[in-house]
Amino acid sequence: MRLFVALNLPEALRQALWAAVAPVRNLDLPLHWVRPDGIHLSLKFLGDILDDRAPEMCRALARAAGEGGGAPGSAPAAARPVTVALEGFGAFPDVHRPRVLWAGVAGDPALELLQHRLEREFAPLGFPTDARTFRPHVTLARTQRDARPADFARSGLGGVLDALQFAETTLIETIDLMRSELRRDGALYHVMHREQLA
Repeated sequence: MRLFVALNLPEALRQALWAAVAPVRNLDLPLHWVRPDGIHLSLKFLGDILDDRAPEMCRALARAAGEGGGAPGSAPAAARPVTVALEGFGAFPDVHRPRVLWAGVAGDPALELLQHRLEREFAPLGFPTDARTFRPHVTLARTQRDARPADFARSGLGGVLDALQFAETTLIETIDLMRSELRRDGALYHVMHREQLA
């Protein structure tokens, strides 16, 4: 199983975001788009996991979300619901040689704390703490394997992304252990286990 931990966005917000990026889809660039029903905010990628490890993954998620996930020496406290504010668009590493197109997520202390709790609970299970600074974003599309820089050079992608108008905020009250099913026509995402954020 290919697993990751994510915050799933409400259906109405996913559809609004999908509609907002229509001008980019209309450029007909060599991109694999995330399906509207799969738009989410990834917090921790776990990778390929043996099926029999699923219960310990669920328990780690429960610890990160629930009582006992506080800092050592402090009173245990459950993770709070997270405010996700979406605004702005861009590409990693840049619009001239993009690998990922994304929607921006404003920094929020509760979001950063939740991601830190995940790192702490999954590290003892053999999942190294990500050395990179956490940069929350919603992945919208990934570049196709055979794409070339020339495919994007004259597309005006940067200008189109800059011109997009979208700013929405939502409160997320659950965190999900997700399974990714890779298919020729794009990945499908399935919720394996869900925890409430108190």
